[in-house]
Amino acid sequence: MANKSIWVIVFTLVATNCLTIGMWLKGNQEQVEIPATVATASITDEVVATIGEKNITQQEWLHQLEKLYGKETLKEIVNREVIYQLADQYNITVSEDLIEQEMTIIKAMYNSIDNEKIADEEDLRKQIEYNILLEEMLTKDVVIPDEDVEEFYKENQSLYDIPTTYHLSHIKVTTEEEAETVITELENGSDFSVLAMEKSIDEFTSNQGGDLGYVTVESGYIPAEYEDVLSSLNVNSWEGPVQVGEEFAVLYLHEIMEGKEYSFDDVKEHIRRQLALGQIEGRVTAEQFWNEIEVDWFYGQSN
Repeated sequence: MANKSIWVIVFTLVATNCLTIGMWLKGNQEQVEIPATVATASITDEVVATIGEKNITQQEWLHQLEKLYGKETLKEIVNREVIYQLADQYNITVSEDLIEQEMTIIKAMYNSIDNEKIADEEDLRKQIEYNILLEEMLTKDVVIPDEDVEEFYKENQSLYDIPTTYHLSHIKVTTEEEAETVITELENGSDFSVLAMEKSIDEFTSNQGGDLGYVTVESGYIPAEYEDVLSSLNVNSWEGPVQVGEEFAVLYLHEIMEGKEYSFDDVKEHIRRQLALGQIEGRVTAEQFWNEIEVDWFYGQSN
């Protein structure tokens, strides 16, 4: 392309796409969950809480939930069903290999420094599938020249070279004696994340159970002392104490993601979608397909 500034725009779109998933991951953990027994039962005047002499009924509770989250939650359910039905009509599918590729890239991007945390992997897989189907639907009629796709890959190949990544947690304390106490409690069956919340002095990760997220040796997010013991750590095991300056830490390894270099053929469709999204004006949303699938919902006709 003659105008090189489009690559800056596209790079931003790629990052935004991943960040959108990341924010969903974080927000997904904070959503209010309605118990199955409540969700499937008819609304009643059953008391669900008592404060002094004041009773709160199931009806009041569910009415407040509907006011706060009802419209957006229902819209999300409708959007997903619209996209799944249309994808079926247009024979658009998402392979497991593509979902795994997106999972790898997302995991490599997020760490606790960004205050992000990977939630349930099955939920993440479903979100990735939906996002790709939505992007395919939005861009199915947009033509992107092959040379533009290849040029983007050449100029941004580092985006698709994923180094070996470690999902790591730690408990940081001020003395070696405290670290030894932590180790003793772990040996006696204590939960690592609970101990991190109770004992770790790292204010950035303690309330997340010590989770550092997915980190690499090259990232600079972890001390060099941590890097020295990564090779001796086994998945689902802990190591320590590790001295870092005047402090001590106990490490826990959740997962190792081996490094991966994605070829042009691996990611060319991903790049094509992102370039095509950059040519779409207005909001990128599933709601524009509601009329095509004839949606009628609780809050009115169409969207």
